[in-house]
Formats: sequence, structure tokens, C-alpha cells
Amino acid sequence: MRRATLIVNPYSSAVDARRIAAVEEALRTQVELTTELTQAPGHATELAAGAAEVADAVIVLGGDGTYNEVVNGLDARTPVGFLPGGGTSVLPRALGMPRDAVGAARAVAGALAAGRRRQVALGRVNGRRFAFSAGLGLDAEVVRRIDTRGRTDDGKRPGDLAFAATVLRLFAEARLRLDPVLEIEDVGRGAFLLVANGSPYTFVGPVPLRLVEGVRFEGGLGYVAPSAVRPAVLPRLVARALRGRLGDDPLVHAATDVDRISIRADRPLPLQVDGEDLGDVEEAVFEAERDALTVLV
Repeated sequence: MRRATLIVNPYSSAVDARRIAAVEEALRTQVELTTELTQAPGHATELAAGAAEVADAVIVLGGDGTYNEVVNGLDARTPVGFLPGGGTSVLPRALGMPRDAVGAARAVAGALAAGRRRQVALGRVNGRRFAFSAGLGLDAEVVRRIDTRGRTDDGKRPGDLAFAATVLRLFAEARLRLDPVLEIEDVGRGAFLLVANGSPYTFVGPVPLRLVEGVRFEGGLGYVAPSAVRPAVLPRLVARALRGRLGDDPLVHAATDVDRISIRADRPLPLQVDGEDLGDVEEAVFEAERDALTVLV
């Protein structure tokens, strides 16, 4: 029987003692299991690096921030499985895993036992890996504002409605106008930048938002960057974004399957990876790491 370490963030939105126990039971049908609970930000990276030395696989129960920490502690030698335990859990859903954590645990255990694996790429920006998305400017500011709202008494983060309301508030504050504030090397000026390592970019409830089209986990990075946003064109941009065709707009810079995107901003702008705020930067280099991770599917 294969050995696996289950890394659990007990403060993720959809994680509690009952769910942890049910996931452990499902995994132990085919896996010799050790469970580790995260205790602080960054702890999942340490746990993943340690587990890679003693286990045949690492399995993660948490949200997208926990997945991000884990992929920053692993290399392609150690297979990893992702179980949905967050409010959105973009990564396992984008990889085709069941939305139910117990069902996903059964699938991951079966994949480990049968040797079913998938080699995927990761992104990296300024030294930090990301699994599915990163952004400079608008969406990173949304992440920051959500973080300032704090969490509930049981550690849960605000949900999708709070994110949507924050986006609308930002556009209202800007009076539906976003000026070009960054320079994309060899491309041109942009108002903000969305970078994807896979598709969809995120979800709103059950609805996938494919803001950056044509991106595959096995390939390079994709990006979209509106050159500017004005009240007259905002409805059109929103409509195209909802249809997954934002990159088709003549006012939007877009590319797919690229290995490097270099950005210089006019002023410090917020940067996010997988929904985690990395602070303000004036320069950012996004790079694709192909075949960087082995995923249990």
C-alpha cells in the first residue's frame, strides 16, 4: 500500500473535523495515511517539503491559498492530489476533480494506487510559484480588499458575493475608467494584467470564468491586458469576458502558450497569485515552468 501525507488547513472555508475524518476514511481504503494540520501561513510549504522525503504522495485538503503553499514546497518527483476544502477551490475543479472532498479523496486514492498521473506546468512570478492564476492591478486589488475584511470567528474567508461586490465597488470608485499604468515588454501599455496557467481563471459559484482563453495546464502561460478601460467600452469588455472571448477585443493585448511576460509599472501595483496578496511591485516577471508538477488524477 502506498504511503501518503494529507496536509489539511483546518481554517479553510469548507473544512471541519467531520470532513477531515470522512476524507481520511476514504483515503485509507487504499493509502497508508499520515495527517498534518497547518498552523500558520507558510506552514503548508514546510509540510509539503518534509512529506516529499518520506511519502509516496502528498494530498492537500484546503483552499487555493493552501494549494499554492504546497506547490511551492514540491518538485515533479512527488505526486500531489488536491481536495476541495475552500470557498472556491479553483485548482481541483479546473483539473476535473469532484467538487465533494470525499469523492475527490476516493478519486485521488484510486489514482495513486493505479499510478494515474498528469504532468502539468506551473507559473512563477518574481520567484513565487502559482498553480492557476496571477494578476497585477485590478484583480489583485480585489484580493487585497477582501483580505482587509478579515475572516469569521471560525477563520472562514468572505465568499463569491463579496468578491463580486468588491469588483463593482472598484469600478465605481474609478468612475468606470482605468488608465494604462503598466508596460508589457515588446507588447505595449495596459491598465491591468491577468495571467493564467490553466482554465478557467476562476469560478463564481458553479460558473467557470474563462477570462484568459486557450490556456492548458500542460502548456505555457496566457494573459490578457486591456490597454485601457473607459465607460463606453466597459459593457463590451464585460460581455466578452463572461463569454471567454476577452482576448478577441481590439483594445486587449492577449497571448497564449508563452514562457515569459515582463512588466514594468508606472507606480507600485498589487500583485496576487492564486488569490494570495504578494504586496505591491513596480516590476514583475512571469515565467512558465513546464512539467513542474505531477498531479494525481
